[in-house]
Amino acid sequence: MNTKPSRHRQGPGRPRAYDEAAALDAALQLFWTQGFEATSLDELTAAMGLSRSSFYAGFGSKEKVLIAALSAYSEQALAALAEIAHTPDGEPVPAMLAALADPNGGPRGCMLVNCITEMAPHNDEVAAVGRQHIERIEHLFAEALSPADPDAAAGRARALAALAIGTVTLRKSGLSPEAISAALSEAQTLFNASR
Repeated sequence: MNTKPSRHRQGPGRPRAYDEAAALDAALQLFWTQGFEATSLDELTAAMGLSRSSFYAGFGSKEKVLIAALSAYSEQALAALAEIAHTPDGEPVPAMLAALADPNGGPRGCMLVNCITEMAPHNDEVAAVGRQHIERIEHLFAEALSPADPDAAAGRARALAALAIGTVTLRKSGLSPEAISAALSEAQTLFNASR
């Protein structure tokens, strides 16, 4: 993702410069708070600090902004998870589960899970970003479970990804951080017993 300021012409006049990464992050935060459908174009351009002409020249549509913002969000989240997964000391799986579930993360939930729930059934691009994100989470779990043969751990990795995503949904529904932490501890006990 290009994080350098982008320059686009807004008709006859001087070029307008803006930080694309900052504009996408502002869009992401607005979508995360309000949802895609409830966010108007006026609200979106105001949050991004763009005129309509710069918005259309740079991004093309509200949906394209969402896809770009989701892709950037996915890359950042996966990079953070990969760093935990590849920590040389200790057992990475519990730390990965805790990072994904984020018991103290509040009621907004995971932006990707929110979008998958709201839009994936009728938006192929959102579904594709969500599917790729989940597949990469599963692969990181599989590598952590069985570094020598990740394919052998694919089923358990998928179960752990499903657990993490389900826990995010519980958090969004208002389950307390203590209850989420307890659920993760119980899941870890079950996971250890199955090995």
